[in-house]
Amino acid sequence: MTEVYRRDGRLRLTIIGGFLGSGKSTWLRHQLHERSFGPVCLLVNEAAETSIDDLLLGGAEQVKVLAGGCACCEGRNALVAALLRICEKQDSTDGQRLSGVLLETSGLADPTAIAKTLLTDPVLTRRFVVDEVIVLMDAINGPLQLAQEYLGRRQIEAAERIIVTKIHGTPTDQVVRLVKTLRILNPAAEIEGAELGVPWQLPSDAAVRPYELPALPAFSEPIQSYRLDVSREAGWTGLSVWLSALLAARGDQIVRVKGVVESPAGRLLLQSVHRAVQPPEILPAVPANSDGAKLESNFIVLLGRGIDEKTLNRSWSKLVEAK
Repeated sequence: MTEVYRRDGRLRLTIIGGFLGSGKSTWLRHQLHERSFGPVCLLVNEAAETSIDDLLLGGAEQVKVLAGGCACCEGRNALVAALLRICEKQDSTDGQRLSGVLLETSGLADPTAIAKTLLTDPVLTRRFVVDEVIVLMDAINGPLQLAQEYLGRRQIEAAERIIVTKIHGTPTDQVVRLVKTLRILNPAAEIEGAELGVPWQLPSDAAVRPYELPALPAFSEPIQSYRLDVSREAGWTGLSVWLSALLAARGDQIVRVKGVVESPAGRLLLQSVHRAVQPPEILPAVPANSDGAKLESNFIVLLGRGIDEKTLNRSWSKLVEAK
């Protein structure tokens, strides 16, 4: 059993990665509830300026938000600064003793680059140790991501533990082929299954073959984030119809959607991966231990390629004007 505190005094850094929509927050929420990592500080990194995941993750001793850039590139300086502040807090007389730090990366982050940041920083390398790199991949979209996204493969190759999510309801052959493909990409990693954060038995079938992966260029058109203000009255039904139509038309380009919308039932979290829209979820109150959560509502963040922001806003305005 791993000791809660390291004898050398360094803090464990656990990097939790996975492509957009892989289920990182859902899995992590369950781990925090079960106290699987002990007393930790959680860093939530979002590629978009607007963070949502910190509103869902209140089970850590501290929750800090790194929004507006991936921690492996544009947000690297913010990550280093946040880790240094954690060290200062640990050194203070009133600092709460932590066993480690969990970094929930953005879906566009390369875990290898983040680990390299720690190893090359003269201060952080003495205060932290990269304890584990955990990468999640959802069974529904995983095969497509591995076939089309170079970054998706990079994330899997960097993992020490791979968690396959969204298994329930996915064809068994697809799950088996995905797992076999993951074993080829990273033979050394432990591969586990999880459903809504709870361990789930992975199926096996010796007769099923892995996916054949085509060669991919190292660089492609970057995935960008777009924030759409939906505060102008269109009604819940109007918003749902508009979003469904948008995903039906542009679901290949729009990789991920997250949003918070006011409704008669409360503040609702909207999420989708490509064309698959998840049921809305009522958001909990802002965690008291979070220093970055904001009570924002009525916005949608879209992450994708080739999205024209002017066309997007014009489409929404037409819906509102028609009401």
